[in-house]
This record gives sequence, structure tokens and C-alpha cells, in this order.
Amino acid sequence: MLWIFPGQPLQQEQITPDDADFHALADLCRAHCDYDLITHQPLAGHPLSHHTCLQIYGVAMSLYRARKLRNEGSIPSLLSEHSLGIYAALAASGSISEQDALALVSRIGSCMARMGAVEEYSLGCPIGLPIDPVDAAARNNGIFVANYNTSRHFLLAGRKQGIEAALAECQAAGAFSVSSFPCEAPLHTPLMAEIRGDLAAIVAEYQIAEPQIPLIESLNQTRLTAATIPAFLVDELQQPVYWERTWKAVRAAGFSRCREVGSGQALTKFNRWIDSEAGAL
Repeated sequence: MLWIFPGQPLQQEQITPDDADFHALADLCRAHCDYDLITHQPLAGHPLSHHTCLQIYGVAMSLYRARKLRNEGSIPSLLSEHSLGIYAALAASGSISEQDALALVSRIGSCMARMGAVEEYSLGCPIGLPIDPVDAAARNNGIFVANYNTSRHFLLAGRKQGIEAALAECQAAGAFSVSSFPCEAPLHTPLMAEIRGDLAAIVAEYQIAEPQIPLIESLNQTRLTAATIPAFLVDELQQPVYWERTWKAVRAAGFSRCREVGSGQALTKFNRWIDSEAGAL
């Protein structure tokens, strides 16, 4: 069984769990992130940004779902991650603790939020185009392809003005749909090098153990080790996520069944799309 850990959700789920595992995670969020998992708000006197709160929420829900799966007797033999999913995936692998996963995402999220205080960034999502026109639109407008989710579902990141111009080009090129979302940092682009030193300093404070369950990363599809994890946590924020390559790699390794461990079903949807295109070849 493969467990896949998704990235940041766009919003909190409407139904809040009410069981011992969820309340245990809520206690960890209050203690290590100054965030209330139940009300979805930062604790009084702790000015976490909206996006940082969503990031903490996303990791917490992945940790919660991992607990529930383990309680049901599900034992993964492989883990994979998409963007923000790396923190909960590391905890599921035994490389870091749940509290360290939450502390890391809270501190890194707050660090990224400072970028948004001086520049307006956005994410753009063109659907239905192959990579060439999407890549051209990104290059023409000084932004970057941040996520290669499927052959026709990409995520762009960069300054807001460039995102809007690139999406207009994608729409003119025949995209099925385009949409944009505000963000606080140009995730998975070279622009993140601006805070590389700060990110490395945060990561260096945490003890990283050897993963007890193999963990495939979504940049080069290699297995992470205790020695490679610290650099990966910094580098992956400056480089694109290649989910399509990751899914194809784990499929080629013999994994046909997976459980999405987190909020929503975005990766499950991408996997169906990737598989359907492969079947049509």
C-alpha cells in the first residue's frame, strides 16, 4: 500500500472531526504552532497569516488521517509527497515527530509570509493545455511553472501581475479553464532563494532520523535519507513539484493502490487523469 500526502488545501473542510486523535493533534497545534485546529484561528496574541494557518491545518489533517489509517490496521510500504505534504510524510516515515512536523510548517510558513509583506504574489492554474504553451506564457511574463501535476494541469507561481498576464495567454491558447489564487510566497520557484538562508537555519534546528518507511520525493523521485532530507526541505521550495513523474514512478515500481492522506482528494484526481491518458496511448 502506498500513502500519498497532498499539498496545501485551499480551505478548511466543513466537518470538524471529534475524536481522541483529532483532539490530540489540536493540542499539538496549540502547543507548537499557536494555532487552534478546532476554530481554525491563531491563538490570541499570535498573528499567524491566513495562508500559514492553512498550511498548519493541511499538515495537521494529514497527521490525523495517518493516525486513523494506522488505527484501522493500514500499514504503508511506501510514502510519497506533494509540496506541503513532505512534513506529514516525514512524520509518517518516522523521520521526525508529529510535533516537529507541525513546528516546521508553522515556522517555515511564517518565514514565507514575510515575503508577501513586500510583494504581491499569486498562483495560477491553467487546465487543458500541454506544457509548451504554458511554459511559454510563464517565460513571457517572468513567472514560473511550479507544479507539473499532469500533462494538462499545471500550477504557475510568481508576481501577481505576471500570473494574470500568463493566464490570459493560456486562455487565448485554448485552456479549458484558468484561475488564480493569492499566495504569500512564490512557492517552488527560484524566487524562493531570497529566504534560502532563513529556511536552512530553521531546518538545521531539528533532528532528522532515517525514514523507517521508504519515502519518494516529488522532485527527482529518489528515496529520501536522513542525510538528504535537510537540504531537500530547503531545495524543494525553490524547484517545481513533478507529481506526474512521481505517480508514474511508483506505478512502475508496482504500486497500483494508494490512500490519499490529508484534506481533499486532489492527488487522487490527478492520478486518475494521468492513468486515463496513459491508457489512451
